[in-house]
Amino acid sequence: MPTPLSRIPARALVTALLAAAFCAQAVAALRPHIPLLVAATVASLAVEGMLYRWHRGMLSVFAKSHADITVRHVLRDLLLVVALLRLGEQHRETLYTPLVAGLLAFYALHCAIQAVSVLVRRTRTLPVVTRNIDASALRLSPSPPALLRRPGDRLPAFGLPATAGLLATAATDDPRCAALGIALSLGLALLGLYDLLVRLLPSRRPAGEREALAWLDAWLAEYRPTVGLYFSGGAASAYQANMWLEPLAQLEGRPLIVLRERFMVQKIGPTDVPILCLPKVSTLMRLEQSTLQALIHPSNSGKTSQVLRIPTLKHTFVNHGESDKLSSCNPYAKAYDEVWVAGPAARERYALAEVGVEDKDVVEIGRPQLDAVRPYAGPPADARGGAGDGHRTTVLYAPTWEGWDGNPGNTSVIEAGENVVRALLADPGVRVLYKPHPLTGSVDPRAGAADLRIRELIRAANRERAGEQPRETGELARCSRELDRLTTTTFRASADQVERMLLQSAPEPGRAKAVARATAAWEEAYWASLPAGEHQVVTDVRPTLYACFNRADLLISDVSSVISDFLASGKPYAVANTSGLAEDVFRKAFPTVRAATVLTPDAAGMPELLDAVRHPERDELVEARAELKRHLLGPDEPTSQVRFNEAVQALCSAAREHRARMEERLAAEIPEQRGAEPATAASER
Repeated sequence: MPTPLSRIPARALVTALLAAAFCAQAVAALRPHIPLLVAATVASLAVEGMLYRWHRGMLSVFAKSHADITVRHVLRDLLLVVALLRLGEQHRETLYTPLVAGLLAFYALHCAIQAVSVLVRRTRTLPVVTRNIDASALRLSPSPPALLRRPGDRLPAFGLPATAGLLATAATDDPRCAALGIALSLGLALLGLYDLLVRLLPSRRPAGEREALAWLDAWLAEYRPTVGLYFSGGAASAYQANMWLEPLAQLEGRPLIVLRERFMVQKIGPTDVPILCLPKVSTLMRLEQSTLQALIHPSNSGKTSQVLRIPTLKHTFVNHGESDKLSSCNPYAKAYDEVWVAGPAARERYALAEVGVEDKDVVEIGRPQLDAVRPYAGPPADARGGAGDGHRTTVLYAPTWEGWDGNPGNTSVIEAGENVVRALLADPGVRVLYKPHPLTGSVDPRAGAADLRIRELIRAANRERAGEQPRETGELARCSRELDRLTTTTFRASADQVERMLLQSAPEPGRAKAVARATAAWEEAYWASLPAGEHQVVTDVRPTLYACFNRADLLISDVSSVISDFLASGKPYAVANTSGLAEDVFRKAFPTVRAATVLTPDAAGMPELLDAVRHPERDELVEARAELKRHLLGPDEPTSQVRFNEAVQALCSAAREHRARMEERLAAEIPEQRGAEPATAASER
């Protein structure tokens, strides 16, 4: 992404200050001029501190320009040495020789520390990364301090005494200052090198690759996994896997999560399911010899083809949401043994798309995540004269993002978002919950700019609306601490993957149920803590989208999986039409809009929509929503979780039968091959 214009002047100023400080230091060293030398050196060190405190992004820019921290630090000390030599008499050069030798020894130790730190990092880079697994047999240990692993942190810290000593000697003409400073720097460097060398001892370093792979095989044999969730992707795509964590944990058997990127281990949400990250293909192939029978894929990625090569596994694609978009019928889906969808609508969608997915391979399982969505319980409280969220109608505006194809109908944020929010804010009986997609603005800057303007509209409306402030009880803070304690692990800033594996061992029994209770308590405390009727911009992980569903009386969204999921509640919903299509064509093109109120980009018709929400007898789409819900999500009974579990068990059974047939075939072929060997050998002799 381009550098924000506001940062360019600050970065240019920092660069100019650093260059000016070095130029002034060079002039002061050559003249020599002590006051200027001291001022320039102090200014140079101050700018370095600014870089590490506020402009760390500039460090990589300097490094690419071959002016990294090592070059800058050596140049700074070299200029101080030049100044000392220029200040002293000819016979005093021998006096400074030991100091220069000590300084050179310090930089030699710095290079040695860097080399050994690389070796330590390699010994701590295991072929497998785990979470929720007791991997103590791999001799896991805390990571080295950040100072020993990062030269950008280490050199300023360890070298500062030497630089300060040289500067003090230049100012006072007392060589003992430089000697003391260099000695301190040498001592720190020696201690750091010793710490790293000790970590290379066989008893102190983690298990090697062969030992780690043997442990992996033993763990798989002991745990005996049956079904796994396979996921690979970028940091922003973790939500695609996270939405399947709870349904996976409730399956019969022994579930497992298989990841490919090391960073993704910490992106996966709270779960008690064991997590294995297998970055290398050769390590991934070891799953073939395990008891794993089926893998569930919530998304497609370049690395998916690698795991599809394992012949003993059955694979199914469940997607991370269903909508009428073409992305929900990706041709890649035909690579899987089965494609699991929510209801008949998706089955029809694949048939119409003609992407190579046969109807016999499509299994309807519903959406197990939606069990948390509460069904419709009547009109808003203000329409019935009862109590509610400040006696207001709660409207959730949850637009999707702009997508990769540039289709103007993907998101309503750009063309309709501000109009929708203004129309809602114009009604004093409305409370707005605005929850934009996490990727909004990542492709089209106009979407990001519109999102910011929508947030400002909501903030301005809140300043004019003086709601009743709830009494502060500290309940939300208490619930937050309890939920964080159960779902997060606190790491040191310098913790590496091995240390995190050590801290994220097998979970305590009953943690999953405790998390569920703590989550419910947090949600109740969160909504109770908000001022009555105050509009909200929801962007944090908590509360979840489904929690917002349960608070909303009406959803306004785009053509996306949000609509399908919201239908589980049976509540009214509206879709913004920014595609440029006429309403009848729009409804025909996108079946999920069939039971929706279609809004034009100018949000005309909002008063009528809100009136129908408040007075159900005026809602003409009730039956259409119920019929569309069955079409999109399938029947209410049996529940989606039950159907999901049945589909998993059937796929695992098919995998076991396939494996048995392959073993029988191999058993029949191998003796014949062995019997032919003596004859062949005899003929050769």
